[in-house]
Amino acid sequence: MKKILFLLILALLFDGCTNRNIRLFQRTHKANTIKQAPKSISYFQAQGDYRILKHDRVAITIYKPANLIPPELNKRGILVDSSGSVSLPLVGRVKIAGLTQAQATKLLERRYARYLKNPNLNLEVLNKRVYVLGEVKKPGAIPLDKERTTVIEALALAGDLTDYANRSDIIILSDNGYGRMQLRHINLANFNAMSLSSLALKPNDIVYVQPNRAKSINISTDNALAPLNVITKVAAPFVSIKTLTTN
Repeated sequence: MKKILFLLILALLFDGCTNRNIRLFQRTHKANTIKQAPKSISYFQAQGDYRILKHDRVAITIYKPANLIPPELNKRGILVDSSGSVSLPLVGRVKIAGLTQAQATKLLERRYARYLKNPNLNLEVLNKRVYVLGEVKKPGAIPLDKERTTVIEALALAGDLTDYANRSDIIILSDNGYGRMQLRHINLANFNAMSLSSLALKPNDIVYVQPNRAKSINISTDNALAPLNVITKVAAPFVSIKTLTTN
């Protein structure tokens, strides 16, 4: 029995001391890293305006004549289907995926000009958002109500950083437009290293706030103490039996 208890204690201690990696998006090989754009060129100029994607939802408002597209449909959004098209009154199916909002607006105005005199319309993508993960107080998807936003705004909407946040190495993951992810690293602790170009976000970017060393130490300590709690519970009956036998 003593041998079994010893082996159990040894196994639990080994498991508790095992190093667990709590960080995400660690590079195991050379990854695409976006070099910071020159301060004279904004990140949005370098990346271009947002382009409509398949499965986006868009609101299309035609001002003349009013209510050609039912308001309740726009409230929920018109789905861009898997072929990249939307189905609209009068003009039927129109492919808008791959276009910017301005380009899609002009295309629809040309289509409606075949049926309406001087059509005037507005198109807006409703599901634009960025995703904030890691050491923030309210992680999740952050809806964007404008074309441009920054890391600072996204972190504020996520409830600010936690005490365990690594402020000197925040990771930004972006789609490069060719089906591959690119990495940027933001140092919020160094004012001289920041610029509007490095802080800019575009829709569907992922902001990951890494944990600092204090978080790792805290978790390692909890992991090391956890086996001791189990050992105490396992050993308690044997101690009680030994005490009763001695008495």
